[in-house]
Amino acid sequence: MLDDKKISKTSLDELGEFGLIEQIALRFPPKLTSTLQGIGDDAAVIDYKDEKTLVTSEIFIEGIHFRWDYMPLRHLGYKITMATASDLIAMNAKPQQLLVNIALSNRFTIEAVDEIYNGIKYACDQLKMDVVGGDTTSSTRGLCVSLTAIGSAKEEKILYRKGAKPKDLLVVTGDLGGAFLGLQVLEREAQVNKVNPNNQPDFSNYTYLIERQLKPQARIDILELLKELDVQPTSMIDISDGLSSEVLHLAKENGLGMNIYEEKIPLDPSTIRTAEEFNINPITCALSGGEDFELLFTIKQKDFDKIKGNPNFSIIGYVGEEKEGSFLITKGNEQKVPLVAQGWREQEA
Repeated sequence: MLDDKKISKTSLDELGEFGLIEQIALRFPPKLTSTLQGIGDDAAVIDYKDEKTLVTSEIFIEGIHFRWDYMPLRHLGYKITMATASDLIAMNAKPQQLLVNIALSNRFTIEAVDEIYNGIKYACDQLKMDVVGGDTTSSTRGLCVSLTAIGSAKEEKILYRKGAKPKDLLVVTGDLGGAFLGLQVLEREAQVNKVNPNNQPDFSNYTYLIERQLKPQARIDILELLKELDVQPTSMIDISDGLSSEVLHLAKENGLGMNIYEEKIPLDPSTIRTAEEFNINPITCALSGGEDFELLFTIKQKDFDKIKGNPNFSIIGYVGEEKEGSFLITKGNEQKVPLVAQGWREQEA
């Protein structure tokens, strides 16, 4: 929360823009050999030798992408870093450098900014990334953060959304729908707190789901695992807008049809339990919830034996011809329901 009583308050005016940049720079000394120059000059200098450079950007706006009534400052910094890096990971690239552009209103204190950057640093430490620059400026209202992540990969190892072939298998990592339900729990408690500010919420039954929402983990571990298993996906995308939307993205990009089996979609027990509590079909949470930041990819059938039984992967369907369409096949092969790209809908405060 912005007004956390445990955090002392120092006006941004006391430090000034250059003082703030110097303070940020002290937190992020370069660690990677690919970072020749980090924060402190007019531009960063990066050298990937014989690898290709991949770049992606994300923007996060207060009231649209996050709300302070349930998003702690440190968690915000962590989450937006993981979300941005996930796009590089989905192309089989190693995230290496990060640029942070931040616009702040005068209601933010130095301590509040420190908390955001503490979250960014924690995520970067996990991902082994360097923060190499960015910009700071004032905002007339609220907070806006734009991140640019830079990574590298061997040209022959880069994965695109396009590359799937008929008869390929569809695979997802981890489990789905948890982040959406974590958000439902947080929003419910936020509404209760508006009515009763003295309410002390009990999140003990929802720890996993809330972590999926506030502290997602970009699946960089999967890249090394696929390498160890000698599996080269034919296409890949990260699941930020819900499984249904991402399957349809791959289908459209490849000019193919894709079918997924309801009974094969991985769900954590807490996701099923909490979905029932909210009177929501847990499969709907997986298909349309978003923000899971797991990976969806296709593999050749010959690689089936390499990943079957691995707890990190679930084979959920197969690739067909475009004329066959894209469907969810319900339990027991009872019905084929057309996939709809509802995706993640950002909510205004």
